[in-house]
Amino acid sequence: MKCLIIAAGNGSRLKSLGNSKPLTPLLGRPLIEHVIRTAKEGGVDEFFVVIGYRGDEVKSFLEKLSKEVNLPITTIQNDDWQKENGLSVLLGKDYIQERFLLTMSDHLYNPEIIKTLSRYPYQEGEVLLAVDKSENNPLIDMDDVTRVQLEGDKIRNIGKHMEDYNAFDTGVFLCSPQLFDALEQASRESGDNSLSGGMRILSDQNKAIGVDVTGNYWIDVDSPTMFKLAEENLADELCCN
Repeated sequence: MKCLIIAAGNGSRLKSLGNSKPLTPLLGRPLIEHVIRTAKEGGVDEFFVVIGYRGDEVKSFLEKLSKEVNLPITTIQNDDWQKENGLSVLLGKDYIQERFLLTMSDHLYNPEIIKTLSRYPYQEGEVLLAVDKSENNPLIDMDDVTRVQLEGDKIRNIGKHMEDYNAFDTGVFLCSPQLFDALEQASRESGDNSLSGGMRILSDQNKAIGVDVTGNYWIDVDSPTMFKLAEENLADELCCN
């Protein structure tokens, strides 16, 4: 399985911990290395990483990591990295023509989430998003998390500032290439270049599916506070698994 990782932004909220967010060390390994090793354990055998801010440093690191994990890692440069994240996802269109895993360079999670997505009943053209339905997960940053409104397993709406929601976006997707078409449509019709914009297009087509992974470890490492939580909880995960 191929995996597209978004690692283009500058991670302004983590600036105090390092110059490059994907390369910020956590328990002795850069964030993006944790993501790649987890995805490998979940069944990924080829990576495409969209880079942008301080891209040369990230590319140099990934070239070395590719040899360590013995898997191909292709970097894709996004010169518009300051813009919305859907543009980074769209850059994968020329490289990936089959079903693929999509994740972020700052989301850490249990590889069981990937396996759960892979086992879930799948219809052609759907995009599966791992969601957490927990109302009291202490690892969720309520100021920054993307919220999801589900009806059964169908995603009816997704966004950061919704009041009507019943799940949270973990940042782990199993995608059909139709996601690229949806992103282009969202940009064309409303100027929305976010990943959530593309998911809303798929939602209108009943092609956006939420897969419940409540109880599995995951965290969006997007601030010093969440970094500290990730450090503490990942140490426990590594200790006990």
